[in-house]
Amino acid sequence: MKRLYSAIFASLILLFFLPATAQVQLSDSASISLLTASPWNGAVYALFGHTAIRVRDDSTKVDAVFNYGFFDPSQPHFYYNFVRGKTDYILGETSFKDFLFEYDYKGQQVIEQEIALSTVEKQQLYDALFVNALPEDRGYRYNYFYDNCSTRPRDMIEKYTNGVIAYLPTPQNQTYRDLLHERLDGYSWVIFGIDLLIGTEADRTIDLREKMFLPSYLMDSFDGATIQKSDTLSYSLVKNRSVILSHDNEKNSMREQGTFTPLLTAFVLLVVSIMVSLIQIIKLNVSKIPKRYDTILFGTAGVAGFIIFFLMYFSEHPATNPNWNFVWLNLFALIAAVLFWVKSANRVVYFYHFINFALLTLFLLLWWFIPQQLPVATIPFSMSLWLRSASNLFVLRKKKLTNKRFTSSKYMKAGWGQ
Repeated sequence: MKRLYSAIFASLILLFFLPATAQVQLSDSASISLLTASPWNGAVYALFGHTAIRVRDDSTKVDAVFNYGFFDPSQPHFYYNFVRGKTDYILGETSFKDFLFEYDYKGQQVIEQEIALSTVEKQQLYDALFVNALPEDRGYRYNYFYDNCSTRPRDMIEKYTNGVIAYLPTPQNQTYRDLLHERLDGYSWVIFGIDLLIGTEADRTIDLREKMFLPSYLMDSFDGATIQKSDTLSYSLVKNRSVILSHDNEKNSMREQGTFTPLLTAFVLLVVSIMVSLIQIIKLNVSKIPKRYDTILFGTAGVAGFIIFFLMYFSEHPATNPNWNFVWLNLFALIAAVLFWVKSANRVVYFYHFINFALLTLFLLLWWFIPQQLPVATIPFSMSLWLRSASNLFVLRKKKLTNKRFTSSKYMKAGWGQ
């Protein structure tokens, strides 16, 4: 099955990079429609669904799908550029038959909305898509909120519609984060990961047009939209709507989620941190367990902090700066994890724990007032780091006082001639 899927994917990639089919003059019976695919549970990037434009003309044998969602993972430094937000997507053209084959194979639902365009408007839009799909013009810088495979088809349809498209407002006030949560319901770790990476910008209330970055919202907006030609002439944007592929639950079912959700995992980690802290306090750092545990805990937090820091200051991704998660997940923890094993750095480690304890105390006390929607799991997660810093401070301070008393006693005995 994997070999079959790989062969299909490779064939489609070859088709995407072939030159577009010859441009033709559409007949009066031609139609242009918006295709909306439901989410696919086989990959994270496909959990939001997809949008494409279909051009059909039985008279000229044209039945093409223009899709702004193609990218080439074989590009040099692809993953590095993806993290930096410098991923280039392309507009690809495939036959409608190949488009249906792919989405039928994945078990996704596909809904078609025929757009009410005149013959001239259809030809203009088709010509523009044809030119846009040429090798020298098909690339664009992808942006998951503002410029993606859903917003591009909308912009093209609006541009070549001779009238003003009026959309009905949605009843709810929502943010980018609200919409992401809505579409990722059931994928708790994906939601948690995204919530760690996007910052305060994702929590502002967005308008209907901004909500169209999601294919399903674009589809619903088209259903209620009208084209206003003049003060007295307007008609529905969508001429008719039909389901051309039904959802297949066997092929495209939600993946079974593990028992350990982020919140449960965070509480388990907090319990382990409490146990390690008790061992450390009772044995006054004689055991190696606390140091090894801290290396893993703070090292992991430091790696996460490095990623957040990179996205905040070296990435073009939207809504990543500012990000209040950097308070409890910061790259300094990664440096501290190394210094735990350096004896000469005890003083530096002490000051790190002191500053970290103070910051996390404020973070936890003011959690509800932070101007960013943070996952509830951040509370027990950050409490683990807070507790470990507090325990280290207590033990280091107690050992320092013990050594000071021992030294003072030694000098006193020496003065008495003992």
